[in-house]
Amino acid sequence: MVIKYKQRCERCKTNYVTVSSWKQHRPIVCYECDKNDMQGKITDPEMKKLFDIPEELYIQNGFLRRIKINYLRYHSLTQPQIDAFKKTIIDMQKKNAIEKQKL
Repeated sequence: MVIKYKQRCERCKTNYVTVSSWKQHRPIVCYECDKNDMQGKITDPEMKKLFDIPEELYIQNGFLRRIKINYLRYHSLTQPQIDAFKKTIIDMQKKNAIEKQKL
């Protein structure tokens, strides 16, 4: 069982972020702070299709936000990044479907 706890956002210091690892090497940032960095135009049709996922997944997972921000910043992703992004989306959709069934 993974232990989760909440920590304040390191950028705005008002919102809380759910953290599942104490070994997180990147800054812990809330969705509201990352939302500004995620704004941008994606011209590649393949990437546009890849990033066209429900906003709730971006809210739940900082990894998905980081991948999109990196794409907007550098205009490219490696194949392992794309594979990890797709795998994370599939895992999260399965997890959300299971949680909805329990309700």
